[in-house]
Amino acid sequence: MEILVEAAGWAGALLILAAYFLLSIGRVMARSALYQSLNVIGAAGFIVNGWYHGALPSAVLNVVWMAIGLGTLWRMKTAGGSSTSAM
Repeated sequence: MEILVEAAGWAGALLILAAYFLLSIGRVMARSALYQSLNVIGAAGFIVNGWYHGALPSAVLNVVWMAIGLGTLWRMKTAGGSSTSAM
């Protein structure tokens, strides 16, 4: 079980870093479905890892981070479409 929790944490970290890197080099926009999805899935990995290790500030931060991403994805979907491209 512990190996899965650690894998979730590392995968979460990599996804959030990838999202930030892609945003920083202009390959995605902040309101793209790809950017938001990477952050949501990454936050989920951090939530699992933080909760398991009792790192509640990290877990709560990532619950909020995930909620922001999910809210953005929902607004994009209900607004009539989303883009996974950079521009």
